[in-house]
Parts: sequence; C-alpha cells; structure tokens
Amino acid sequence: MFSNTIPFVLLVCMLSLGSCSKDLSPLNKNSKIPVRPLAKAEKQLVESDKKFGLELFKNVLAVQPDSSIFISPLSVSMALGMTLNGAANQTYDDMKQTLQFGELSNHEINEAYQSLIDLLMNLDDEVIFRIANSIWYRQEFHVEQAFIDTNEYYFDAETAALNFGSPSAVDIINDWVKDKTNGKIDKVLDNIPALAVMYLINAIYFKGTWQYKFKKDDTRTKPFYAADGSTADCQMMSIHGEFDYYEDDQVQIVDLPYGSGNFSMTVFLPKNSAELNSFAADLDETNWDMYLSSMTSREGDIELPKFKFEYKLTMNTVLSAMGMGSAFDEFAADFTRINQAGDLFISRVLHKTFIQVDEKGTEAAAVTAVEISFTSAPDGEFNMQINRPFIYVIRDHHSEAVLFMGKMAKPEWN
Repeated sequence: MFSNTIPFVLLVCMLSLGSCSKDLSPLNKNSKIPVRPLAKAEKQLVESDKKFGLELFKNVLAVQPDSSIFISPLSVSMALGMTLNGAANQTYDDMKQTLQFGELSNHEINEAYQSLIDLLMNLDDEVIFRIANSIWYRQEFHVEQAFIDTNEYYFDAETAALNFGSPSAVDIINDWVKDKTNGKIDKVLDNIPALAVMYLINAIYFKGTWQYKFKKDDTRTKPFYAADGSTADCQMMSIHGEFDYYEDDQVQIVDLPYGSGNFSMTVFLPKNSAELNSFAADLDETNWDMYLSSMTSREGDIELPKFKFEYKLTMNTVLSAMGMGSAFDEFAADFTRINQAGDLFISRVLHKTFIQVDEKGTEAAAVTAVEISFTSAPDGEFNMQINRPFIYVIRDHHSEAVLFMGKMAKPEWN
C-alpha cells in the first residue's frame, strides 16, 4: 500500500479502468525494502508537508481551474524552508504557518529537512531520486554568514556569489538547474531584474520504473474524454494484475508502485469527470488518510494514458492566498536574517515541472526558485529599465538647440 509518509505528490491525473477481463495471472507482488522509522521531528515535518501540499494543489487549481497542472509540493516547501531561515518576526510566523509547521522550532524544522533529504535519496535502490539546493547572491550584496552556514549544513545547499550584471549570470544558474534535473528543465530564469539580490533554488529529479511494467504491445490508440465533452486520441497503456485499490460512489483509486515499492503513483479517478475540481477541493488531510488507509490488494485491469507534460507557474498569488502575503509585501517583509538592512522581500517564486509517463515508468523533475529583491535601490543608486516606449532628444548644450527628438514605440534593427 502507498505510504502516506512520503511527501512526494507526483500527480492527480485522469485514469480509465477497462471493463474487459484478460486471461492473465495476477502479477507477483514484491515486498518493500525495509527502511528506518521516521524520527519524531521527521513525522511532524511529513505531516506538515502533506497539509501544505494539499492546500497548495487546491490553491493552484483555483487559479487555473481549466488547465492541466503538475506541481512538486516538496520542491516548493524545501525552497521556502531555506528562505525561512532568513525571515524574522511576522514574516517568519506567516511563512511558518503557510508551510504548516505548527509548533516545530526553526532548529527542529532544519534538522527534519536534513534527515528527510537523506532518507528520500536512499529510499529505493531501484529508483533514482535526487534533491539539490543552491543559493546564488549578487556579489556585492552582504549576506549574514549564519544564514549561509545554516542552509549549507542542513540543506546541503551550494552557495555562490555571482555578478548578476554579467550576461553569463542567467546561463550559470540555468546550467545548474539543467544539470540537477538531468536536462529535463533547461532553465528557470529568463533574466535577472536589476533589484534582485538572491535566488534560493531547489531542484528534484525522479526516475522510476514500474514495479509491474506495461507491455508496449498492449498500448492502443483510444479516445480520452475531457470534462467539456470533447474527445482526443491518446496512447492508452494497459495492464492486468494485483494492485492496491479503493472504490466508492465518488472515486476510484489505484496505486502503481515503482522499483521496490517505496515510491508509487497514486491515481484518483472521480466517477464524474465534470466534478474533478470539486473533488480536488474537498481532498483534505482527513479524506486523504481515509482513502489511502482503505486501499486493499485487488486484482483488476488498468488503462493509463502515456503523456509528457511541462508546467510552470509564478506562485506569488497562490502563496499569498495561503497566508504568507507579508513575505511578498515590500513594506511588511522582514528578511533581516539574510541582511540586517531590512529592505528585502520575495519578489517571485518561480516553479517549473516536467513529467513523462510511458510503458517503462515515470521521469519527473521540478525546480523552485525564490527570488529575493531590494524593496528599492540602495541610497546613492537608482534603477532605470528602459523597457517600454520612451521619448529621446539629441541636443546641443551650448546653444540649447534641439537637434533631434523622437518617440520610440518599439525598437527595431534592420
């Protein structure tokens, strides 16, 4: 059965169950490889991540109700967990509450992340699962050493001062992202704004082969029925076997294990596709635990579409709605544990994901980048980005004659 102690939510996707039985014997199920029990703080962190993940998914769904979405709550949580080490006062409290950390102290949160990273990366020898963290900051920007030391120690974060004004700075950060996601996400930044001073980045890479593989010869072109009534052809994989399964009058749920069974994809299929959003909105911690604990091993036929999907979202609005609006507020944000000047705020939380599901298994990657910026240019400096229509004048300072005057609506170069 899927272990609800693993805070890695891969996907809530559409699944179709075939009704025609096949003359195949059930697959022989392998037992999971035993792993060490979770420490108390780890259990609390996992419960926090589960609550945060469900709330995050529902809030993203509310923002994009008609779109396919794919997020990694663990990646977002970890990037914000590093950022939390720089927050203070109300901003710290708001972020901690949004991340559902309850009564855990800052030290307990860091320790739990540290041991959980080690646990997840060594959970299953037959599954590739990597977690990488990094902090990049403007080379002339002073960062409190305690902030750097804490994130290097507990999150194993790579830290580097970088010339943000250099044309190569974006490429350096994007190359790190590409490397840590095995090339599945090639960039997270298009540019570095003039007031940006720091990026805290988490990258996750997952590659798991199905414990019970789908045979390519059984894949057929079949229709997929969208909620609006339209149909589209898809490559539908099929398998017969024994899986952990649950069904009631609202939903069918099946667990598809990877490797030795310590990772899995759990698929929720509402009986009425038009009610998918309302089902997701009602999927809270209580329902989640009830569904997973009610699953039992049953024999049956499964059809699952092959798909490859990329997704991105700037999460400022979503996270603000979840309670950490002060962190995005230029006047209320307090990140004095990063820099004591007190003029920093989170300007963007960028999230990008990739997933590919086929007969062999699943490959997935996620990147979350928290961008920290000055609220305004430091004293003695200014910021002028001429990135919109402007007027320009060529003049003679001696006679004060205006030689040329123009308006640039859109720069051209012929």
